Amino acid sequence: MNKKFELPFREVNLDFHTSPDIYDIGAKFDPEEFATTLEKARVNSITCFARCHHGMLYYDSKAFPERVHPHLVNKNLLKEQIEACHRHGIRVPIYITVQWDQYTAEEHPEWLAVDGNGRPFGNSTFEPGFYRRLCVNSPYRDLLKAITKEVLETLPVDGLFFDIVSPVPCACKYCREGMKKAGLNPSDLKDRTKYGQMLINEFMKDMTNFIRQYNKDCTIFYNRGHIGPVHRPVVDAYTHFELESLPSGGWGYLDFPITVRYARNLGLDCVGITGKFHTSWGDFHSFKNKAALEYECFRMLALNAKCMIGDQLEPNGKLSEAVYDLIGSVYSQVEKKEPWCVGARAITDIGVFTPEEFYGADVGGLPPAIMGANRMLEEAGYQFDIIDSKSDFSRYKVLILPDNIPVSQEFAEKLDKYVADGGAIIASFESGLNEDKSAFSIKSLGIKLKGEAPYSPDFILPEGEIGRGLPKTEHVMYMRGLEVEAEQGTEVLAYTVVPYFNRTWEHFCSHKHTPSSGKIGYPGILKNGRAIYFMHPIFTQYNQNAPRWCKQLLVNALNMLLPDPVVRHSGPTTMFVTLNEQAEQNRWVLHLLHYIPERRSQDIDIIEDVIPLYNINVSIKVPKEVKEVVCVPEGKPLAFEIKGNRVEFVVPEVNGHQMIAISFK
Repeated sequence: MNKKFELPFREVNLDFHTSPDIYDIGAKFDPEEFATTLEKARVNSITCFARCHHGMLYYDSKAFPERVHPHLVNKNLLKEQIEACHRHGIRVPIYITVQWDQYTAEEHPEWLAVDGNGRPFGNSTFEPGFYRRLCVNSPYRDLLKAITKEVLETLPVDGLFFDIVSPVPCACKYCREGMKKAGLNPSDLKDRTKYGQMLINEFMKDMTNFIRQYNKDCTIFYNRGHIGPVHRPVVDAYTHFELESLPSGGWGYLDFPITVRYARNLGLDCVGITGKFHTSWGDFHSFKNKAALEYECFRMLALNAKCMIGDQLEPNGKLSEAVYDLIGSVYSQVEKKEPWCVGARAITDIGVFTPEEFYGADVGGLPPAIMGANRMLEEAGYQFDIIDSKSDFSRYKVLILPDNIPVSQEFAEKLDKYVADGGAIIASFESGLNEDKSAFSIKSLGIKLKGEAPYSPDFILPEGEIGRGLPKTEHVMYMRGLEVEAEQGTEVLAYTVVPYFNRTWEHFCSHKHTPSSGKIGYPGILKNGRAIYFMHPIFTQYNQNAPRWCKQLLVNALNMLLPDPVVRHSGPTTMFVTLNEQAEQNRWVLHLLHYIPERRSQDIDIIEDVIPLYNINVSIKVPKEVKEVVCVPEGKPLAFEIKGNRVEFVVPEVNGHQMIAISFK
C-alpha cells in the first residue's frame, strides 16, 4: 500500500450536477455553516465540484468564463467550500467530469465519440440527459488539460477526482487515424474495443504526468464505476482506488465485496462509495435506511476499505440537515471503530480467479461465476481474495477456478508448480481448458476432455466424503456440464446419473425436466491428489438459483483440501465474517456483521431491520500465543480457550456489527 496516500475513513462525494436553467445557484451557501455541518456529521473528506456533467464550472474561471454556471450567485463557491473545510480540518478533493459534458457536446459535436455507424454513444438528441461521450483522443483533451491546469493554479488542491473515464470503441476520425498507426483495423469492432482500452490507459498516464507538473502531492483518481483486472497495468496512474458501488443504484449488494476483494491486492488504498440515496445518484430528497447505510459502511471497514457516502448538494448550496444527521449517525460509529481498521490487511486461505480477467465486466455486469463463488464462500464463512493469473499464488492454501477460467500454457505451468509445491486447486466446468477449449491444460487435474455432457439436466449422486450433509440420492444439476475421463490415479468422488432422455418436443416428461433413469452416466466430481474438479458450472448455477447442494458439495471439497480453515463459526449463513491483521498493533481483528438485504421491491434490495445474533461460537487458527480477546470498541474482554493451534471463544451478541480484537503476546 502506498502509505503516502493513506485515505481518511469518513468521506462524502458531493454531487453538484446543476442545470443551467435553474436560478440562484448557491444563494443559501454559507461557508461556516457548510463546514460545521460536515464536522458535526464526523466527515473528514468531501469531494466538491469544479465542473459537472452539464459542463458548468463552479469557480471564478478567467480562462473559461462562458462555462461558469450562468446563475452562480457566488463565483467563488468552490474556493470558499475548500477554505471553510480546511479551517475545520476537512480534506477537499476536486471533481472534474471527463467524458460527459453537455455544454461541450453541444458546442463541439466533432469531439464526440461515435460508433461504427457514426452515431454518438449515449442518449439521443431529444432524450433528457448529458450522456453523450466525448472522445479523449480529440482536441477535447487539450480543453480538459486547460481546465485542470486552471484548477491546479488557482485553487487549493488536495486531490482530483476525474469522473467518467472509460474505454469506448470509438470510430471518430482521430481514433481511426490512431488505429491505423497502431496496425489495427478501424472497421473491426474487436480492434476498436482493443484500441479504446489502449487509448484510455494512455490518457490516464498522460493526465497524471500533466498534473504532476503542477502538483506533486495531490491524490488522483479516474472513475469508471468499477475496478478490475484492466486496472493492473495502469496502477501507477492512480494514487488510490475509489470503488463506486451503490447497492440500490445498479450495482447490487454483491458488487462491492467482489470488487474490493480484488482491488485491495493491487497495492493502493481503497475507499468504497455508496450513497445516502434510496436509489441512486440524482435521487433528490430521498434517504437510505439507517440500517442499510450502517451495513454498507461497516462492510467497507471489514473488507479493508475506507468509507465514502454520495450526496447531492441542492442548487441553493445548503446542505440538508436531515441527510447529515443520517450520515453523522453512521460516521460517528465508524469513527469509534477506526483504531481497529487502520492499516488492516485481510487474512485469507483461498484465492478465487475472476473470469473478468478474460471476458471483462462493468457496472452491474460481473461474471455470474464469480458472483456465485462469492456467495457460496461468504455464506460458508471462508476467508478469500479475488485474484487473477498475475497474482502471487503462494499466498493461498487453495485456489478456485470457477466455471470458465481459460488457462494458457504459461498459466497452467504456474498452477501446476503451485500444486507441486503443496497448494490445492478446485476447478469446475470449462475452467482449466486451454484457450480454444480443446483440452485441459492443467496436468494436476488428472482428467481428459471427452466433450459436452450428452444429457442436461443430469443428476449428481453424492456419496462418501464429498457427499457429507446430503442424502445419498440424485441431486439435479440444472446446467449442462462437460463429460470428462479420469486419467490413471484420478479418483471419482461422485458419479452423474442420467435421465431417461433429454427434454425435446418429441419426448418430454412433466413440467420441467426428465427424471433420473437410475443409470450411471459419467464422472461428476473427480480428485487427483490436491486437485478436485466439478464437471458442472456449480458457481454459475448457484448464482442463478442457489441450490444448497451445490454449496454443500463445494464446502465438502474444501474440507478435503483445507481441513483447518482460519475461521470457523456457529453463526447462520446470513452472517458476514472477515478476519484482518493489524501487524503494527500485533493483533488480528474479527468482523461479524448481520444485516439481511431483502427483495421488498421490484427494483432493489432493502435493509430496514437489524436482527441481533447471540452466543456465536468462534474458532480462529492463530500463528502465535494469544494474550487477550476483546470486543471492540466496547473494551469488553471475552473468555477464551486454546485448543491446539486455535483460539476459541463465544461472542455474546452481534447487534449489526461486532469487532473482536485478538491480541498476541
